[in-house]
Amino acid sequence: MDSFAGRRMPPAVTDTGLALLITAGSLSLPMGMPADGPELRSPGAWFVVLVLLSALPLAVHRRFPLSVLLVTAAAVSVLQGLHYIPQLSGPDGTSIGPAYLGVATAVFLTALRGAPRTATLVVAALIPAAAVTEAVLAPAGHRIAALLTETVLLVAAWALGRLTRARAAIQNQALERAAALEREQVANARTAVMEERARIARELHDIVAHNVSLMVVQTIAADRVQERDSDKAHELHGTIEETGRATVTELRRLLDVLRTDEEADNDPSKEPPQPTIDAIPALVDSVRAAGLQVDFKTTGSPAELPAGSQLTVYRVVQEALTNTLKHAGRTRTDLTVAWEPERHRLTVRLCDDGPRAADGTAPRPPALSKGSGHGLVGMRERIGAVGGSLHTGTRPGGGYCVHAVIPLTASADPRHDRHDGPRHDEPRHDEPRHEGPSPYASHPRPAGR
Repeated sequence: MDSFAGRRMPPAVTDTGLALLITAGSLSLPMGMPADGPELRSPGAWFVVLVLLSALPLAVHRRFPLSVLLVTAAAVSVLQGLHYIPQLSGPDGTSIGPAYLGVATAVFLTALRGAPRTATLVVAALIPAAAVTEAVLAPAGHRIAALLTETVLLVAAWALGRLTRARAAIQNQALERAAALEREQVANARTAVMEERARIARELHDIVAHNVSLMVVQTIAADRVQERDSDKAHELHGTIEETGRATVTELRRLLDVLRTDEEADNDPSKEPPQPTIDAIPALVDSVRAAGLQVDFKTTGSPAELPAGSQLTVYRVVQEALTNTLKHAGRTRTDLTVAWEPERHRLTVRLCDDGPRAADGTAPRPPALSKGSGHGLVGMRERIGAVGGSLHTGTRPGGGYCVHAVIPLTASADPRHDRHDGPRHDEPRHDEPRHEGPSPYASHPRPAGR
């Protein structure tokens, strides 16, 4: 009712248009009556006044729906009683003129716009009253027909109004659901973006902290042996170049995530595989070239492990070796990767002997500023994401240990681990327990460990 040619129109314009249309039709009715039609009174001043009362109130129907309906119905009844308009049902048949259509329009608009209580009052009281009035004013022998005609006309208008209102309500609900779904999708997309940013931040930390630290240590070592052993310095420079190229490759792979989906679909070859457990020997060789003495061994029979868990193992080993090189220097380190299929887990243990005495044969690395602890936090987040556990702390005789346990079952759920399994900061029942005070409470290493 409030739109025309697909464009939304103000309600006042719609109501005014209806009022003027019905007024024009009612005023022109006497001129359109056939000569052999029903005998009507000649139009006069009262005719004009009653026609205006039966039609013009529709212009303010939105503000006073029930009052407009009552005035319109009463004015039409008076017009009919004074024989200004034909009977609804009489000897000449049924005649539904503009005045009767005006009443039906008022009923329709009231059912459409009114509250359920108002609509119920119209169908239960006003429509029966209008039908009875029409039957009383009808000629003898046509009263039943007039009663039925008036009832059908007004009830049909009322039902159409209620159906239109229900349809509009359904459309509004659909729009609200669509808006809610859109808001949910936006929120989910925002959450996904934040999670991806956190993942990228962890990857950047792993890449930069490990490779750049190796390059710094190797550069210092190359400077120290430059004059004594040029061949060794040249070898260290070559290692620095390889480490730099590997760093650039990993950064390029990580930044490729920021490409658009269309670019990624057109060039899938630019997405190299993530590091796995098979890449740990190459990682160990790179830190050995920097001067770290690593005894690496693997025990047990390798079992199937999801790609995400393999990346976690690689990054944990990478972070632990980097921290050892930064905080303990060229010390001795034991790295063990133990496959335990019978216990449905993979254990990674890295322990170093701690910093050596600062003499001429084993120089310490330059003092580094204290970290913010993102390395340890990142390791805990990675291990927790695959349902494992992580324990770190100092050794009784000196040194530092990192002990990680990753479940071999792909169905491991970190949320289940958070409720039913052991907490990440508590030892599991099947892991060695520390006697006496907790070794993780304090240690001489910087917070970045």
